[in-house]
Amino acid sequence: MVAENRIVVKVGSSLLVNEEHLTPSYAFIHGLLGDIAALRKEGKEVVLTSSGSVALGLGLLGADPAEAGVQDKQAAAAVGQPFLLNVYKQVATEYGFDIAQVLITAEDLENRRRFLNTRNTITRLLERGILPIVNENDTVTTEEIRVGDNDRLAAKVAQMLMASKLLILTSIDGLYDRNPEEEGAQFVEKVHDVAEYLEVTKSTSSLGSGGMMTKMQAANMAQNAGCATLIAKGEIDQPILAVLNGERRYTECVAETDPASSWAVWLTDRLNMAGSITVRNNPARDIRSGEIGVRAQDVASIQGDFGKGDVLHIFDEDGLEVARGLTNFGSQEALILALNQDKTPKELLGYKASDVIINQKNLILLEERHLNWDQPVDDVLQVDEVSLD
Repeated sequence: MVAENRIVVKVGSSLLVNEEHLTPSYAFIHGLLGDIAALRKEGKEVVLTSSGSVALGLGLLGADPAEAGVQDKQAAAAVGQPFLLNVYKQVATEYGFDIAQVLITAEDLENRRRFLNTRNTITRLLERGILPIVNENDTVTTEEIRVGDNDRLAAKVAQMLMASKLLILTSIDGLYDRNPEEEGAQFVEKVHDVAEYLEVTKSTSSLGSGGMMTKMQAANMAQNAGCATLIAKGEIDQPILAVLNGERRYTECVAETDPASSWAVWLTDRLNMAGSITVRNNPARDIRSGEIGVRAQDVASIQGDFGKGDVLHIFDEDGLEVARGLTNFGSQEALILALNQDKTPKELLGYKASDVIINQKNLILLEERHLNWDQPVDDVLQVDEVSLD
């Protein structure tokens, strides 16, 4: 059930940090928190997803953003996070409310138990009248396990909290049908299918880690959960209220009127691919029709080094994604079962188990509303070619 009074606001580094000096943009932050204070008085619950800590930290460390590596950015996050939160704390105090920092990693969102724990924490903060400020925990994450951009992080938070709106404030006024610097570029007011715009949205800002493409990916995640995404320019004067009141133009990515369950949304909208399985085309048709889960005998190949309980992407032999689901086995156990179908799981693994790798109840079929992932081309274990001898 979508919470109509709940709004997630995402603000990018280019708005929060002066690009030349890598210092806080105090005027914008005052406008931002002033609007949040006004929304809170109207009974709205607001969650802020904020970039900026790495950019501020790089300034404090004297590092060049264009040349900073992973370790530089991790150190910058450690320095920049308390600096940014201190700025928010001071300004929020002027408006009469308090803030809390919620640092999240991709694992916190991809692991079901940690996802629920994170949701409970943020919900309790809202119940206590405190503004949660969410950011990725860049101090401990590496390129391989990070969310990668705060657009998709904000969308996952919006899904988690069943928010009615996700407002993404950025450096331009919304989506265009091509690069807005090109002659004849047209502003797009409403988007129903974000897939139509992915190819024209691949640039990023000098400070941020995401561009318009990640905003479209985030919008798709939010859509699936029944949350509308508004993309607008973050002006100093009423950056939030002018958009919500229709006084400043924006692009709206329209929410699905029949959203999936919170369980299905969590399972299908992934940040990273833990692994995947390619199934033969005949059983792929049965999976699509809802007749079966993924059985060991259906497996053509396995991609990635995954563990029990990970969410896998299921492809057919033509490379088309069929479904996503929770695996009962790690990649090595799944391969052993697929290679030795004449033996029981107990004989192979040493314990009693079914040979169903993903149960049908833990498998969600992909619909047109979902953005499909490309099938991995490396780390492939072909069942027909691998020998255990």
